[in-house]
Amino acid sequence: MPPRPPARPHRSAVAGLAVALALVASACGGGSGDPASTAGGPSPTAPASDLATRLRPVVTAAMADLSVPGAVVLVRTPTGEYREAFGTRRVRADDPVQVGDYFRVGSNTKTMTGTVVLQLVQEGRIALSDPVSKFRPDVPGGAGITIEQMLDMRSGLFNYTELESVNRTLDEDPTKAWRPEELVALGLSRPPYFPPGQGFHYSNTNTVLLGLIVEQLTGKQLGTVFQQRIFTPLGLRNTLLPAITSNDIPDTHPQGYLFGTNVSTMTDPALPPDQQAAARNRTLQPNDVTDLNPSWAWAAGAAISTAEDLATYVKPLVTGGLLDATVQKQRLDSLAPTDPADPNSASYGLALARFGPMIGHDGALPGYQSFMGYDPAAGNTLIVLTNLQNAPDGTQAANDIARRVIPLL
Repeated sequence: MPPRPPARPHRSAVAGLAVALALVASACGGGSGDPASTAGGPSPTAPASDLATRLRPVVTAAMADLSVPGAVVLVRTPTGEYREAFGTRRVRADDPVQVGDYFRVGSNTKTMTGTVVLQLVQEGRIALSDPVSKFRPDVPGGAGITIEQMLDMRSGLFNYTELESVNRTLDEDPTKAWRPEELVALGLSRPPYFPPGQGFHYSNTNTVLLGLIVEQLTGKQLGTVFQQRIFTPLGLRNTLLPAITSNDIPDTHPQGYLFGTNVSTMTDPALPPDQQAAARNRTLQPNDVTDLNPSWAWAAGAAISTAEDLATYVKPLVTGGLLDATVQKQRLDSLAPTDPADPNSASYGLALARFGPMIGHDGALPGYQSFMGYDPAAGNTLIVLTNLQNAPDGTQAANDIARRVIPLL
């Protein structure tokens, strides 16, 4: 088990880059524990292979350790492919997860918003050096905050999902449709963490602002922009940004689960020790939060996809195909340690992250956790989707499965 991430405000802020530290530091880690249940058996997969033989026991052990109800793992290498579904869509139900199931993919959405912004840079409609005040005069200190600093999380803007009021609303009014302007106003209502460019702090306020700027420049809704510029060109037929008013997930999909509540896990995603023990012996079950409207994350984390689509998406995201060669190189070159004092810490750049040998992103929001990565040196793709966000001890589920799988590729 990797070291648990340090306490941080609202771990359902759509991504947990602190967990990426565990992915890097524990690159040679392995799994242990009893195999997780695969009630109803695994979904149909590619023929048995060396990959399946090596990865299946690691994934099932991780699921048992993490109390994960269901998961999908997809691996592509230059010599073969492994894909398998594990566990169940519903807790204590004979409803096996299938490889083609839809999942909410959280902050992987940020790479989509960032890609469109960079496409607009190519077209000369916006520049990375532009101040945000050029497009949003309402941002305090916006004349000193660049588009680039919002993309790489170095703007200092406050993250609205760290507000207790937001978390309480997620718990008490889960179907609320949040307007992007409302989210931005919440983020701008608090002082910044630091002057622009003087630190790193993951903030959804940055990406929601960028989504609004994309709509301003294109005259189209963000979901339509994603469809025209990313999903259709790549043939992603099972990926979408849902309407703000919708909390639906296309059929078929697992239910999404959360131990505790958004408020109770704001500063530390780990349950109290007695509840962790109860979760391990299955006398405490996670809460079903599938119906929570993801509009609170919008451009920063509301997308829905499948393992197959994410695998098709992440390779050109890293190697090129959505951006021209110059901007693609600039994006990859932007990856820098989130902790300047630790060159081995997870790296973040222009809406892109590096986890050990893999480049991509992760996504965490109530009910679901996801990891997508491509290793440009080895040519390996890894997708992990889970219908649990955090294990009882606070570990992010899909990220930890990825941590265990990466050394075996």
